[in-house]
Amino acid sequence: MPEDPWERVRANFARQQFMTTLGAELVSVTPGAVEIGFPFRPELTQQHGFIHAGSITSVLDSACGYAALSLAPEGTDVLSVEFKVNLLAPAVGERFLARACVKRAGRTITVCAADAFAVRGSEEKLIATMLATIMAVNL
Repeated sequence: MPEDPWERVRANFARQQFMTTLGAELVSVTPGAVEIGFPFRPELTQQHGFIHAGSITSVLDSACGYAALSLAPEGTDVLSVEFKVNLLAPAVGERFLARACVKRAGRTITVCAADAFAVRGSEEKLIATMLATIMAVNL
């Protein structure tokens, strides 16, 4: 296991331009768990004014990937192999959070779960959930 998962994840996250495009930031990193947040922005909405499901799904996917990376062996990176998303409620809020955790870390395959929340003031509403399979790859 890497000695400093925060630094490893932070450095990798900084290179991911799509998260920058979404305005996403790392909120927390612990071994096997990551939280990513991003603010409401009109350019991320769909035709009804909700944050687009693609934005929510992308942040859930990244949160799962970084949770897996936090436990991956040194010298490897990770790629998503498969994921399933259930959209539970319209994405309406001031801010959005994706919280992911590793369910089982294997040598090559890691399974993660994540939930997305819409935040208004101090209230959080569950809006989506993901189950993801992540693959370790040699750099």
